Amino acid sequence: MKIVIALGGNALGNNPQEQLELVKNTAKPLVDLIEAGHQLIIAHGNGPQVGMINLAMEIASKSISTPEMPFPECGAMSQGYIGYHLQNAIKEELTKRQITKEVATIITQVIVDEHDPAFTNPTKPIGNFYSYDESLEASKEKGFVMIEDSGRGYRRVVPSPKPIDVVEKNIIKTLVENSVVVITVGGGGIPVIRKGNSLVGVSAVIDKDFASAKIAELLDADYLFILTAVDRVMINYNKPDQKSLISINVAEAEQFMSEGHFAPGSMLPKVQAAVNFVRNQPHRISVIASLENAKLAIDGLSGTKIHS
Repeated sequence: MKIVIALGGNALGNNPQEQLELVKNTAKPLVDLIEAGHQLIIAHGNGPQVGMINLAMEIASKSISTPEMPFPECGAMSQGYIGYHLQNAIKEELTKRQITKEVATIITQVIVDEHDPAFTNPTKPIGNFYSYDESLEASKEKGFVMIEDSGRGYRRVVPSPKPIDVVEKNIIKTLVENSVVVITVGGGGIPVIRKGNSLVGVSAVIDKDFASAKIAELLDADYLFILTAVDRVMINYNKPDQKSLISINVAEAEQFMSEGHFAPGSMLPKVQAAVNFVRNQPHRISVIASLENAKLAIDGLSGTKIHS
C-alpha cells in the first residue's frame, strides 16, 4: 500500500535537542509500516520550529544588524533541519532491522492562489509575543497584522491558504516509484504563488494536514494517515455521552462537522483533510490515529477510518 503519513506535533520536539531524541521513537512505528511492506511518504508540521527560526533571525537582525530573514525562507530552513533529523532516525531504524531502503527529504514548494480569501483574513499566529506598544510598532514599521493571543500578549498572524499543487510532485513520484521513503511538504510546504515564469514565496502557513491530503491525492495514494495524540476521533468530546468513532463515511463526517463536534484549531482540519482525500474515491481510505498505534490502525484495530 502507498501511504502518506501526516505527523502531528507530538512526533517532534520544541527545540533541536528535544527533537533529536523524539524522532528516534517516531521512527519506530513508521518503520513498522515499512517492514510490513508499505511505501511511505512522510509529511510533518513545523509550528514550533519555524517560530524559533523566525524569532532567532528577528533578534539577530536587531542586535547584530544581520539581514532580516523572510518568512518563506524560515519555512525552508525548518523543512531542512526537521527532514535531516527524521531521515537519519528512520535510516538508523531501518538499518537496525536490516531493511535496505533509502530515505530522502525534499524541500517542497506548494502553490497557493494569490486570491485565496485567507489572504484577507490572516489567522495563523507565528513567532514571538509582543507588548501592546511593540505590536503597534511592528504593524507600523513592517506591516504585520497583530492580534492579542489568549491574554499572553500580541502576536503576528499570517494567512493560511489552501494548497493547489505541489511544485516538486514529479520528483516525489519518481522517488516513490523507486521505493525511496520520501519526507515532503514539511510544515505544509513553502507557500508560493506563480508570477509569470517565477515562483514567489509568500508569508503564509499552509495547514500540514491539507498539504498532506494534496500530495496524497497527487500521488494517488491508497491511504492518508493523519497521526496525532489521540487513538480515535470523538464526538461529544468531554461530555457524558462522549463516543469514539471507529469507521465513518464522508456523509457522516460532514454531518458531525456541521454539528460542531470538532474544534477548529485541532481536530476539524484533520477531518476536513481526511474527507477531501477520500471524497468520491472508493479505493482511498483516510485514518486518524495515534502515532504509536499506526500499525494497528491499518488493520482496523485502532484509529478512525474515513471512507467515501
